[in-house]
Amino acid sequence: MTNIKKNSSPTPKKAETVFKFMSQEIVSLKRDQKFNTAHNYRSTLNSFSRFLEGREISLDEMTSSLVERYEAWLYGQNLVGNTVSFYLRTLRAAYNKAVERGLVAQASPFRNVRTVVERTAKRAVKEEVVSRIQRADLSADKSLALARDLFLFCYVMRGMSFIDVVFLRKMDIRGNRLRYRRRKTGQCLDVRLERLALEILARYRETNGDSPYLFPFLGHATGERVYRLYQSLLRSYNRNLVRLSEVLGLETRLTSYVARHSWATAAHDHGAPLALISAAMGHTSERTTEIYVRSLDGGPIDKINREIVDRLRSAVSS
Repeated sequence: MTNIKKNSSPTPKKAETVFKFMSQEIVSLKRDQKFNTAHNYRSTLNSFSRFLEGREISLDEMTSSLVERYEAWLYGQNLVGNTVSFYLRTLRAAYNKAVERGLVAQASPFRNVRTVVERTAKRAVKEEVVSRIQRADLSADKSLALARDLFLFCYVMRGMSFIDVVFLRKMDIRGNRLRYRRRKTGQCLDVRLERLALEILARYRETNGDSPYLFPFLGHATGERVYRLYQSLLRSYNRNLVRLSEVLGLETRLTSYVARHSWATAAHDHGAPLALISAAMGHTSERTTEIYVRSLDGGPIDKINREIVDRLRSAVSS
């Protein structure tokens, strides 16, 4: 009688080293143009290598005790909890990929470490502060003037994320509306272009040549160069927003997120239902995001945004 083997997990292939596996993944991610994830893998790999002092380890040496020691080492570098969680989550994602490919047996080495993201304080400025930002005479400093324009554009476009602004294309404008896909969630948004937004766009139209983008930042760049240009622009934008905060003597330091949270606060003050603006304040689930994005398309939220923009224009002209 033939013996029938019981179902069992496939025997893992010979384990690779963690460094070799993650390095191969970085190459693959870049090939698929997932540059942000590739950057996260590289940062985590560099951190883990420093922890091990450059020593190579195989995937099956990823034990619970080793990961716990890595967590303790990260906190010993005076990193905040969310940064520690970032490194641990990224390393766990890479390990799980190796498990899926049969390179190592699942040993659950991350079961005793904390990888949950802690909520951070959301900062917003009041409408009168946004009015001060718009009224400020920045004619002597083009860098600050650009930062101010980008901040205001994010604000009047219903708290648009900065990354979405940078990647807006000329073809996204249809009549008096802007229709674009959010890079973070893939959701489509349809936003009315108010007068202030059109004025800001007009200031940079002539400097953009035949680039497909609305703003003159990315030109005709492709591939990894686009990602590097964006990262450089984001750093420059945040530096100039800090300078703008200092010039205006603001109590709240401006960052690329402040315009988004400030619009959400203004919309709440103007009577927008919380369901419409919850994502702008930081959502807790994909379902909340989908409800928020669907709800933002159309008349009621356009009316509220018009009130916010009209109040801003009225404050500036008075």
